[in-house]
Amino acid sequence: MTPGQGSGEGNVDGSGTMRDIVEMVMRFTPATIALAAVLTMVSSVGISQRPDSQINPLSVQWVEKGNAARAAGNLQAANDAYETALAVDPRNRGAFIALGDVARQQQLQGKAVRYYKGALALDPADMTALSGTVTALVERGALANARETLSRMKTLCRTDCGEVAKLGTLIENKAIAQAQTAPPAIPDGKETAQQP
Repeated sequence: MTPGQGSGEGNVDGSGTMRDIVEMVMRFTPATIALAAVLTMVSSVGISQRPDSQINPLSVQWVEKGNAARAAGNLQAANDAYETALAVDPRNRGAFIALGDVARQQQLQGKAVRYYKGALALDPADMTALSGTVTALVERGALANARETLSRMKTLCRTDCGEVAKLGTLIENKAIAQAQTAPPAIPDGKETAQQP
């Protein structure tokens, strides 16, 4: 075979050009369609999300009712109002944070952390939710997790953040209190025998 014959590659007369174009179209069309479908879905997800400024007004009203009930000391009514606010609009970060605060007041720190995480799922840089999380973790005694969340706050805080310093002091005070109330460690895990 001479160059340019047989496989259709390198045809000088142009007969392979049309075949090459058809082959290229057949090769890349499925990938192009798949990529177009993915881009369409990704862009439509961004369009369907609303910013916080577009929270359903009814949800905002329920948060205000919850705030009034909480100010009056009725934590159960406040809790119900905040949950209703989330049912109306699950993107209401204020309702998540308020539920976390109510749970902390009820000494339910684990539940409070879950609510704060709900707010952080909507906005990972929400300093109020991060602060509530650190406080609940300290109250729960999970100091390592509290320090980790505080570190995240320090990273996000670009200016002077008094709240970060206050939370750092809270963590250290709790660590000192835990160390003072901890039973003394037994060396090598051996118990000493009592003498008669």
